[in-house]
Amino acid sequence: MLNRILVLDDNQDLLNIVEETLSYENYQVLVTSDSHNLIEIAKIFRPDLFILDYKVTGMKSEEICRQIKWHPQFGSIPVILSSAYFHKDINYETMGCDDVIAKPFGLDELVGKVSNLVSARA
Repeated sequence: MLNRILVLDDNQDLLNIVEETLSYENYQVLVTSDSHNLIEIAKIFRPDLFILDYKVTGMKSEEICRQIKWHPQFGSIPVILSSAYFHKDINYETMGCDDVIAKPFGLDELVGKVSNLVSARA
């Protein structure tokens, strides 16, 4: 069975690249820019990993991450936070994410982080 990755970002070009890359690596990928319905989408898709954009339109990523981590169905699911706006003074771990990736990121780096978190859950 393929591991499922749910990706939230408001950049359609990035979503297309991430979907193509992770699909090529044998992951089942669902991409969305709908931050308000992410939990409902996740209930249907049942992801093994979330990748969230830090500055997504509609909701703050801290709130989205908290919703995921406090949800009884998704609390143990790893979350990668991606952002072009990383600051050394912000403690991203307090947001509940399991890893971070700075944009622009290399596809090998993305695949490595995804693989590490998915295999750690297995």
